[in-house]
Amino acid sequence: MPDLRLLIVPGLNNSGPEHWQTRWESKFAHCTRVQQRDWAEPRREDWVATLDAAIHADASPCLLIAHSLGVIAIAHWAAAHPRTPTPRRRAPVSGVQGALLVAPPWLERPDAVPAVRASFTPLPMAALPFRSLLVASSNDPYGPLANSRALAAAWGSELVEVGALGHINADSGLGDWPQGQALLRRLMTGH
Repeated sequence: MPDLRLLIVPGLNNSGPEHWQTRWESKFAHCTRVQQRDWAEPRREDWVATLDAAIHADASPCLLIAHSLGVIAIAHWAAAHPRTPTPRRRAPVSGVQGALLVAPPWLERPDAVPAVRASFTPLPMAALPFRSLLVASSNDPYGPLANSRALAAAWGSELVEVGALGHINADSGLGDWPQGQALLRRLMTGH
């Protein structure tokens, strides 16, 4: 899939220079970041609309690479844009070929940002209309493994448990995150 676009979908407060998402954006061709208007005080409607515009900015198919709240934004986008395959196209009309969903947060936890919780809950619990890998850490302070398992089951995502990597962000010290790149390649090739 040489013309497959990679769309980076960061979470709350964006992904800084040491985050694997930022490194991948520089490393891979056809890779762009979905730029939200407000990273610090996100509103679901705004984030979903911005994601939709990025997906449809080009006619070529895309793969979504999300972290944290970006994962939740994708779930809301998918609920609002279900798959509508056509007889001549194997890909959904949306153009999304798949998604790498990394470290979804549990928005019902007591220390969740109240405005984020109010805007992004309840979470859609229907199967996603595209292939997805949900990547979870056993010691994520924002998303317990049990929550990730429940989301993967509801969304029809393949769950990949990667051990104790915290929130799988810059604080995890992953650099270019080779394990994540291998998962991305697997998603791209359909294996």
